[in-house]
Amino acid sequence: MTLTKADIANVISSQVGYTRKHSLRVVDSLFELIKDSLENGEDVLISGFGKFSVKEKRERRGRNPQTGEPITLSSRKIVTFKYSGKLRHFVNGDS
Repeated sequence: MTLTKADIANVISSQVGYTRKHSLRVVDSLFELIKDSLENGEDVLISGFGKFSVKEKRERRGRNPQTGEPITLSSRKIVTFKYSGKLRHFVNGDS
């Protein structure tokens, strides 16, 4: 099973009492804030959950899988996630 934005909005709606439409706006606003922060190179730390960071991947050599021809892969940015110790313990069922 996958947790979706709609699922999150439904839980917010039922637990907080917001309308479903308002809950969707809250969820969208949260994700926009996270995306904007990452785009600006800022880390996003959610205590007890984990930390999202942007890392720079340097240019590297690769190959075209269809032809086997060597190519150069350009540098790029990636988003990484480092989970917190609390989340790790919770997922593993540790006390």
